[in-house]
Amino acid sequence: MTQFSGGQLPAIRVTSYVDAPPGSGLGSSSALVVALVEAFAAYLSAPLGPYDVAHIAFEIERVDRGLAGGKQDQYAATFGGTNFIEFHANDRVIVNPLRVAPAVLNELQTSLVVCFTGISRRSEAIIVEQQRGMTATAAHRADAAVIDSLHQLKRDAIEMKEALLRGETPRMAAILNRSWAAKQRTASGISTGRIEELYDLAFAHGAIGGKVSGAGGGGFMMFFVPPAQRIAVVRALNAAGGTASGVHLTSQGAESWMV
Repeated sequence: MTQFSGGQLPAIRVTSYVDAPPGSGLGSSSALVVALVEAFAAYLSAPLGPYDVAHIAFEIERVDRGLAGGKQDQYAATFGGTNFIEFHANDRVIVNPLRVAPAVLNELQTSLVVCFTGISRRSEAIIVEQQRGMTATAAHRADAAVIDSLHQLKRDAIEMKEALLRGETPRMAAILNRSWAAKQRTASGISTGRIEELYDLAFAHGAIGGKVSGAGGGGFMMFFVPPAQRIAVVRALNAAGGTASGVHLTSQGAESWMV
């Protein structure tokens, strides 16, 4: 920040508000860091593009603060919209906007239900276990099951993109279910009794796909639900003590303005 302010820290007060509860699995911490970077860029007239903002936010969280995690949340929050994001070696990231038909996006939006489990959690322990499983050292062999599951998640992401572009909602739900099964094989504690209870309840009332958002262990769940069954699923999850609702898709990412 000081490189854009003459080497001095500006005397300002920063106040933040976040609607999502801590440990939600929605990437709210990364979204907040992105918003702060975007706000400082506007305040200091810093010439930062979206790739710069996302990368700086990533470095603040993962390098400066040492919080375990990936890059997807920072780039999703910065760019917004519907994207297929590629993460390559040497910090190279490519954000590919997808040209999804408006009718498909409308169908997707009306087919999604999110539900807060009522459990906030810290994701670091799960992520560290996943990293340990995928990393080979002189004293530790990588876990073949974890590696295979991660490769499955990568294949699922590519297939999910294809299904979305074709507007194949039932296929997307099936891919989500397969990814949920693969994700659970990457670390212990990703699923819990409460998560399984809500998952089974949603399916009993019409859901056709679902998984936990974020690292797992609590936070939010996301379900694919045929639009005609959405109200029944939301009511059942809320009656069971969850906090369920539909979603609103947005084409915009981080924005800043001066007043």
